[in-house]
Amino acid sequence: MPDPAPTPDPAPAAPRRLLLVEDHAFTRDGLRATLNLEPDLRVAAEARSGEEALERLHAAGPDLPVDVAVIDIGLPGMDGIQTAAEIRRRWPPVRIVMLTAHDLQAEVFAALASGADAYCLKSAQPELLLLAIRAAAAGSAYLDPQVARHVLGAVRAPGTHSPLTPRETEVLRLMADGNGNREIAAALTLSVSTVKLHVQEILRKLQASDRTQAAVKALRAGLL
Repeated sequence: MPDPAPTPDPAPAAPRRLLLVEDHAFTRDGLRATLNLEPDLRVAAEARSGEEALERLHAAGPDLPVDVAVIDIGLPGMDGIQTAAEIRRRWPPVRIVMLTAHDLQAEVFAALASGADAYCLKSAQPELLLLAIRAAAAGSAYLDPQVARHVLGAVRAPGTHSPLTPRETEVLRLMADGNGNREIAAALTLSVSTVKLHVQEILRKLQASDRTQAAVKALRAGLL
């Protein structure tokens, strides 16, 4: 009997397509070179701002050209947190990796509330960025080890993990229940103008465009 035909090797998986959103050309060039060295990753699109990133995704139509967006948090104009939130809202399949020079606690929680899947410092070794991208692409979450220490410490200390003050949290809970400014003012024995100031600060800290989005972000981040 003739020998059975050899089983062909499975075709390699297509590389993960990346959208790189970074306003500094030098940093963007370095990231592109690093990422394109990996056989399972490919920078398929680039943008210098959040607005440009949204334009590129919109122009692609229903067939998304990327799997993972790697976004600098400190973009000019629409910052990285706002960009991530808009991408999450309009293109849910796109995974999001936030890249930043800072490990500020409020910034970390705002990024996670925006829908980011991973958070990595620019000062980290390239291996950690690759790990973050691959984890996000696989549907997992990733926090830079330096950032994770801050987050774990905040979670272990009740009341300190939120970027909101205790009073702002009270206002947000009442907002999430559908109360208007007058109802919140009456419930907390505050003036309506004071409630308005609290609401404005809540929207700013959570990078939310309205009260509903603030409540959704807070619930997603475990702040309520």
